[in-house]
This record gives sequence, structure tokens and C-alpha cells, in this order.
Amino acid sequence: MTTAPPLLQIEHLTIAFPGPAAPVVDDVSLSVAPGETLGVVGESGSGKSLTALSVVGLLPTAARLTTGRICFQGRELTGLPERELRAVRGAGIGVIFQEPMTALDPVMRVGDQIAEALEVHGRLGGRAARERAVELLRAVRIPDPERRSRDFPHQLSGGMRQRVMIAIALACRPPLVIADEPTTALDVTVQAQVLDLLRELRHDYGLSLLLITHDFGVIAETADRVVVMHHGRVVEEGPVRRVLRAPADPYTRQLLAAVPGRAGRPAGGL
Repeated sequence: MTTAPPLLQIEHLTIAFPGPAAPVVDDVSLSVAPGETLGVVGESGSGKSLTALSVVGLLPTAARLTTGRICFQGRELTGLPERELRAVRGAGIGVIFQEPMTALDPVMRVGDQIAEALEVHGRLGGRAARERAVELLRAVRIPDPERRSRDFPHQLSGGMRQRVMIAIALACRPPLVIADEPTTALDVTVQAQVLDLLRELRHDYGLSLLLITHDFGVIAETADRVVVMHHGRVVEEGPVRRVLRAPADPYTRQLLAAVPGRAGRPAGGL
């Protein structure tokens, strides 16, 4: 049986800021298969978000990719001009950001922001794009989507704003979606709803998902495989079930011990 090539392949990625400090991402390699959810977990400063943002060329201005290759659908993205990367963002790789109030345009109606994603990539325009925006709001379970499409971001709850971000990420039906801490700013009930939605949309849209989080509980509920990062390096990776039951690295065990309700339970009891 032949194995499908990875949808996304990152090889020996190193990212540094100016100065003598150690790289913030150090020799990281990972891959995402078609239809797979790969979780990348680690505490703040572990390099997980920078790794994800490097894929779509959205690193902070001062950050520099010093070594490594990033390939998407067999095409190398490393060093692509910004114009070509913009064509990949949205159409090939959707991005769900951690804080939608920062990512969304505060003076633009949310339906227009979804329609804009379709228009920029030449998928739909005019009335057809606006109608598709309403359909996407319905798909991400926003009630009364026709009315809500005319709202501005500040008129929506945090959970609804995150759903709008998901709708924008899915607008062009990209094969890969990067979700960077998509539930961090939400309360526990809304977190669970958003995770359920991501699982459902992954199935309905045939997505691959690169899920960035500091929460092993999210990984346990959502991912097929997990990469654990610490101080910019990968310290453990493997199928989620195996890592949960028999974590090999002390840092992984530390993260698992921090999951509410897990302390004192045997491995695999998450």
C-alpha cells in the first residue's frame, strides 16, 4: 500500500531574532498528512506559533528564518515572493488567529470580510460572494446569519467572532487550515463548542488541520498526532493515544500533569 505524500512538510526549520540569543525555533521538522489533524503543544515561548506562522510568511518583522524548508503540496514556500505567498494564504492555507478582535477589521461588516476573502482569490464576486458569506456563517453555526452578516465585529460575542474567523479561513475551501490557539480567549463552554465545530468542519470539508495550543486537553479531544515543543525544539512526537498513555519526555509528562483532573491518574486516563 502506498502512503500519500505529506500535504505540509517542514524540515529543519530554524528561526532567530537579531542578537546573540538562541534561536526561538531550533531545527524543527514536522509534517501534516492529507485529512490529518496535527496538534503542536507547548507553553508560551516554546516556538509553536512562530513555526505555524512561518508557513504562511507571517513572521514578526524582526524574525528571520535562517535555515530549513517548508513545502506545501510539493511546492517549496521558503523564499517565495510576498505576492505568491498571498495567493497561497486563504486559497491553499487558511489561518484562524488567536484573537479575532485583532485579526478582524473593526470598521468592516463581517459578511463583507468573508466576501472579500472570496473576491481576493477570484472565487466569487459581488452578490454571489455576499450570499456565500451568509452560507458560511450558517455553516459555522451563527444564528440568524443574514442579519449577523451586517454586524461589525464589536457587535458579536467572542465566540461568534471566532466563528467568523473560521468562516473566513474556510471561504476558499483550502486543503489546510492553521488554527493558532483558537480557543484561548474563550470561556470553557464556548471552547468546547468551537472544538466541536472544528472537528465537524474538518470532516465536512475534508480538511487537514495544524492546531497550535498550550492545552493538552485540546490535543486529546481533537488531534490525531501531536508534536511537543519546548524551548524552540521538538522534544516528542507521535500518535496522540500513544503519547497520552506513555509520554517519553519529562516535559511532556509535566504538561500532562497540568491538565485539570489528571494529577495522580495513570497514563492514558485523560
